[in-house]
Amino acid sequence: MRDDMDERRRWPALILIGLALTLLGGLAGWSWHSMAGRAASGIADTDRAAIEDVVRQYILDHPEILPQAMENLQRRENAKRLSAIRGDLERPFPGAVLGNPAGKVTLVEFTDFACGYCKQSVADVEALVKKHPDLRVVVRELPILSPQSAEAARMALAAAEQGRFAAFHRLMFSAGRPDTGSIEAAAKAAGLDMARARKVSVSPAVEAEINANLEMARQLGFAGTPTWVIGDSVLAGAVGLDRLDAAIRDARD
Repeated sequence: MRDDMDERRRWPALILIGLALTLLGGLAGWSWHSMAGRAASGIADTDRAAIEDVVRQYILDHPEILPQAMENLQRRENAKRLSAIRGDLERPFPGAVLGNPAGKVTLVEFTDFACGYCKQSVADVEALVKKHPDLRVVVRELPILSPQSAEAARMALAAAEQGRFAAFHRLMFSAGRPDTGSIEAAAKAAGLDMARARKVSVSPAVEAEINANLEMARQLGFAGTPTWVIGDSVLAGAVGLDRLDAAIRDARD
């Protein structure tokens, strides 16, 4: 008897989820028919209609549950995608790290030196590093905006190989949109051995890193910068200091 009562209590919740997901555009391949079909099996048509009316009215009275449901669903879908690649995702190209390289909390940033929103986010990352001594920021070069983006990304990884990544990262973004001259100037200002850097920048290891970053972005389903990954959250765009800080706090929980 208790099992029957528990099952009956679950019907409205399952139907609510199915209806909400339908209204949200069928995220992650869910559908009303598959969800509601399982939830409503064995329910009389009149009972089902009554339940659907109650759910519909509840959603109209409480529309705030829709973004909440979407966020929860997205977090679960992110967790599935991330579980397959998390090790590679959080393992940086040697030296391509900001903050504490041994930090317990890892924030991954996909970035492009030609991206204005990435430049806007530099100050946010610096503030987060100051606020959280145990924060490790793994920077993944994702040069998708221009050929010069790729040239700057390769030089950044060459700087990482020499232990000068943070300096080049900051100077390159300060220089504006990348071109051959600004990339060279930033590399020299960062103190790179230029002959060594030019050789490393065209090495198979650097090419493999960039290709791997592009593939990770594809697997996670985004094609823009900056994109941030922390815990099970994937955040797109210049989301701002407060939202990144909140994501770091959530990742600790």
